[in-house]
Amino acid sequence: MKKILITITAIFLLFSCSKEDTITKYNNNPYDNFDALWEILDERYCYFSYKNIDWVGVYNHLSPRVNQVKDVFQLFDLMAEMIDTLDDGHVNLYAPFDISSCTGWFDSYPTDYNADFLYNHFDSDLRSAGGFAYTTLEKGKIGYIRYSSFSNGFSAANFAYIDAYFHQLHKVKGIIIDVRNNGGGSLGYSERLASCFFKEKTTTGYMRHKTDKCHDCFSDPTPITTDPSTAPIDWSDKKVVVLSNRRCYSATNDFIVRMKQAPNVTVVGGITGGGGGMPLSQELPNGWMVRFSAVPMFDADMQHTEFGVMPDIETHIEADDSDDSILLTAIEEIIK
Repeated sequence: MKKILITITAIFLLFSCSKEDTITKYNNNPYDNFDALWEILDERYCYFSYKNIDWVGVYNHLSPRVNQVKDVFQLFDLMAEMIDTLDDGHVNLYAPFDISSCTGWFDSYPTDYNADFLYNHFDSDLRSAGGFAYTTLEKGKIGYIRYSSFSNGFSAANFAYIDAYFHQLHKVKGIIIDVRNNGGGSLGYSERLASCFFKEKTTTGYMRHKTDKCHDCFSDPTPITTDPSTAPIDWSDKKVVVLSNRRCYSATNDFIVRMKQAPNVTVVGGITGGGGGMPLSQELPNGWMVRFSAVPMFDADMQHTEFGVMPDIETHIEADDSDDSILLTAIEEIIK
């Protein structure tokens, strides 16, 4: 994690040095704000080549409409239309009156999550510890942890109580980690949770950062490692199944990338939503902010994770299903 923080600091300093060059030459009017947004992304967004985006073509298509803009709402909508062409959930435009967002990365995919099934079968038995909800299934044979957001913190004490509940009271033989519909949060929490399933330091991915303004100017890959947990928890000898769906995004995507390198771990469900670019933000001349993917992240095989991570066992919940076939598949995987 220390190496990652050093790299992020270097990226921030690089971008900070060029901020004045980009912003001070623009004034606060619709034309300049549109152009500033286009140029910031042109110089700093990290997936133009990977996604084969004709960014100049986008500018040529949309810029003539700036002279038709009559108010800040129309300007916002036009600029949001520009960044929507990036098809990236990490790219957002922030104004005092609105926030743009791209939802195309999950809209056309099955939800693969049945909350009614979960609540009807064991919601009354769910306990809470930090950001986790947990219980046991199959008469105490399987531990189940639901983690709904990597923005929700947790402590070593939370782990200790969950571990005691699973292994002292119930003697579980396997653990299910349900991160479906988890839209992300802190990469630190992703690493911290994943570390409970590793016996030794492991390279679980890579990252690169922009070294110049051109679309293909990147550093050599920097390894991302996952260390064993510093908490007195070691679940690496257990069968573990991670449940995924298309709404697993950003830090959750990172968590699943890490877990696929852990021993005894199987990922079941649907492809994740991706979000493999570490985001940074930049202010526009009018005070609005744009967030964008600046640092591409890769799995252990140096494959992009921006468009999602495939599960080891792909299965889906059909629209008319009353049960949760993903959870049931996970249970079968542990008890077989």
